Amino acid sequence: MLIFRKPLPNIDHPEMPADVVIVGGGPAGMACALRLSQLIDAHNGRYPEAQLSKENIYVLEKSREAGQHCLSGALLDPRSMKELLPGFESEAPLDAQVHREAVYFLTKEKHFKLPLTPPPLEDHGNYVISINKFVKWMAGKVEETGITVFTGFAGSELLYDGNRVIGVRTDDKGVDKQNQPKSNFEPGYDVNAKVVILAEGTRGSLTKQLIQKFDLMKDRNPQTYGVGVKELWEIPSGRIQAGEVIYTMGYPLTTREYGGAWIYGSKDNIVSLGFVTGLDYQDPRLDPQHVLQTFKQHAFIADLLNGGKMIRYGAKSLPYGGWWSLPPLGGDGWMIIGDSAGFVNAARLKGIHLAIKSGMLAAETAFEALVKGDSSRATLGKLTRRVETSWIKDELWPVRNFHQGFEKGMIAGIINGGLQEIFDGGLRNRVPSHPGHERMKPLSQLPPDGGPEARLIGPARGDGKLTFDKLTDLYHSGTKHEEDQPAHLVIHDTNVCNERCVKEFGSPCQNFCPANVYEMLDDPSAPNGKRISLNAANCVHCKTCDIQDPYQIITWVPPEGGGGPNYDGM
Repeated sequence: MLIFRKPLPNIDHPEMPADVVIVGGGPAGMACALRLSQLIDAHNGRYPEAQLSKENIYVLEKSREAGQHCLSGALLDPRSMKELLPGFESEAPLDAQVHREAVYFLTKEKHFKLPLTPPPLEDHGNYVISINKFVKWMAGKVEETGITVFTGFAGSELLYDGNRVIGVRTDDKGVDKQNQPKSNFEPGYDVNAKVVILAEGTRGSLTKQLIQKFDLMKDRNPQTYGVGVKELWEIPSGRIQAGEVIYTMGYPLTTREYGGAWIYGSKDNIVSLGFVTGLDYQDPRLDPQHVLQTFKQHAFIADLLNGGKMIRYGAKSLPYGGWWSLPPLGGDGWMIIGDSAGFVNAARLKGIHLAIKSGMLAAETAFEALVKGDSSRATLGKLTRRVETSWIKDELWPVRNFHQGFEKGMIAGIINGGLQEIFDGGLRNRVPSHPGHERMKPLSQLPPDGGPEARLIGPARGDGKLTFDKLTDLYHSGTKHEEDQPAHLVIHDTNVCNERCVKEFGSPCQNFCPANVYEMLDDPSAPNGKRISLNAANCVHCKTCDIQDPYQIITWVPPEGGGGPNYDGM
């Protein structure tokens, strides 16, 4: 029997007053805190008789250390950072400035370099970074301002007064698998806040609750997603220069799937390498971690990595929906920023700079609310207007229909991308989209042998040198959770898994999860001889299961604060 996290009955939660609480200490959350501090300092210098305090402004971060759960390629467009902290380049952890880029199309045996780099992928002037190190540096900057960053504290639920968000409850600590308090039990805090800013990253659990409660995606395109599976390699000197960027498309995916790879040269012969697979593929047997392993076996990539050593691993989902998939950004007591809202430019494969800018604009909105003493929708809803009049819209509007074009396959998507470059967004103002999981086909509609996708089906075995199975990769993610706690992956009806999914879709959770969390174990008493089993301690917090489950019965919620991957240097 699976035991899931449920609220503990009759528990008093200590209260903590706050002016602003930012849930999530990634780039968006840290930028929001930094900008808010700047505005308060300027205000206090101008109006000594009407001082604002920073003592009740908090950042809640679920990882043990700031940046520990942050994963990206990563390339940083410095535009927003130059606005936030002019001259940041002199002290920020920037590994290399991009000076060369190339795009290749791969077939099974060959590789072809595009004669010209598509304009969205021109990266001169951007920086190769470790997002883990960069966010850790940003957190230090936040703490220098006097704003408190609470690490190891996850937001477990929003607090409401009617339809108004009035705060956040943090996670209870010291609860066992049977949902009973242990000897070290500590109840979570009710952080009562005038303004709650959700910066949780992709598919944030509180953001998902808020969107469902108020039906925020009504009349909008549903958000669509991809999952990036990444390895960090140390390779022999001379293979790739620091600041060299390579993108690939094509193999090992077919023309029916969306996705591609990145290779970023960093300092000290470190290479960031990964593959993004769109979470809108048709074959439930496709395995994104297997896609990366197959990609590395291509001669072009294997030659680059030969003699090297894989040193880190991780996975993260990312939002692809674009402009038409942004929810309302502010309401009574709340705002949404960063990947939680969907600020990613899918055509450029970048979102860090957009997340930072959205955090800055949310800070300006929160500052106005503090000065006016009004955190109603009339004030916080202005975030949407601030975004619409900023360069965020200037960047996202021309590519507002980019990912929708790939719903009909790679060729149609490339043509659509070209039309967007020519006609400022394509031939239609708004192209509708569909949730990616709806494109998954039952096994009865697919070739039994896997057809063209056969090379990507099932778990990768790995040779231990160039390619790796999931558990070997997982070891290199540094993932650690408290074992004796309720599962933070909530399957709302395991009968669907055991009776329907195993027959209709072949239990795709075993495939789309890049960390071997889900297993179908032999069980003669089960209707189909198999039953679902969770290895929740393996979870790398990518949220792919919450996104891609064809029945939408899996919900990811934060584990006990501090648990998860350790993406040191990623």
